[in-house]
Amino acid sequence: MHEQALNKTELSRLAEQIKHWGRELGFAAVGIADGDLSAAEAGLMTWLDQGFHGEMDYMAAHGTKRSRPAELVPGTVRVISARLDYFPPAAADPHAVLDDAEAAYVSRYALGRDYHKVLRNRLQSLADRIGAAAGEHHYRVFTDSAPVLEVELATKSGLGWRGKHTLLLNRQHGSWFFLGEIYTDLPLPLDAPEAGHCGTCQACIDVCPTQAIVAPYSLDARRCISYLTIELKGSIPVELRPLMGNRIYGCDDCQLVCPWNRFAQTAALPDFAVRNGLDSARLVELFAWSEADFSERLAGSPIRRIGHERWLRNIAVALGNAPASPGMQAALGTRLDHPSALVREHVAWALARQQGD
Repeated sequence: MHEQALNKTELSRLAEQIKHWGRELGFAAVGIADGDLSAAEAGLMTWLDQGFHGEMDYMAAHGTKRSRPAELVPGTVRVISARLDYFPPAAADPHAVLDDAEAAYVSRYALGRDYHKVLRNRLQSLADRIGAAAGEHHYRVFTDSAPVLEVELATKSGLGWRGKHTLLLNRQHGSWFFLGEIYTDLPLPLDAPEAGHCGTCQACIDVCPTQAIVAPYSLDARRCISYLTIELKGSIPVELRPLMGNRIYGCDDCQLVCPWNRFAQTAALPDFAVRNGLDSARLVELFAWSEADFSERLAGSPIRRIGHERWLRNIAVALGNAPASPGMQAALGTRLDHPSALVREHVAWALARQQGD
């Protein structure tokens, strides 16, 4: 706990300092909310009951800790949420990549360095500054690393509102940003939540290639291409494969079509600059990477976490969705005898598609 309690004026001054320090550390904005997520808890439980989390068992395993911050970190009375822009400033036009069936589409957030480290280091620096100013305080930093309802918390802290695609939206920044949190026992003054501004628009619902947004504000992860290419460990459902196009890691369609992203800011940090030409790489070229190539070139990238086997699985599907060509078929032929049954299955499916079987 704190060495001595701060009074209301000191807490108010500290809250302003936290926002200032956040900007110095590269965050676009910082907001403060209480830990009362009771309004969101019923929706979370319904979502889990419907099985929309798929194989993401960790979503259910933590029970109410996700919607009750003080259960996850005892003593928590406030959550400091921070927003960090990530859209790479010099990346190839995402629409052009999606339109080029022989190119590989990688979600824009994954083109550079793994955001977990970038975000965590900056949040830890912010927590250190708070500690230096307020004395010892009980806190914990989160970057997508524990059961946290980050969009709900960010909404409560005034950083934006939940869009119909379930991501956080901001009028000045769209949705191309990461969120991170500091749970703290400092009773800081609260920021006012922002009202929603989606109106009657449902562009994100209409554009989703697999119709994973089953209703406004409700996503069936089992159909989401981000889930299929990143979270799903086994075989991708056959009926969904043709709908994935050339998306080999994640999907941005719901963000690309959102009118609010006209106002999005590009990343200020060099960490999110494009690496390995992944903003418009060719499918055949990436499919040829050996396991050593994959590990070496994607060191420090979030993509590395899916492993080489799922990398090949995902690219095989994209090759199967590309127009028939000898080059595509030859590339697939090189993996027909791959040691992994998962890879062999997806390669066989893709070859059949390529050959019109």
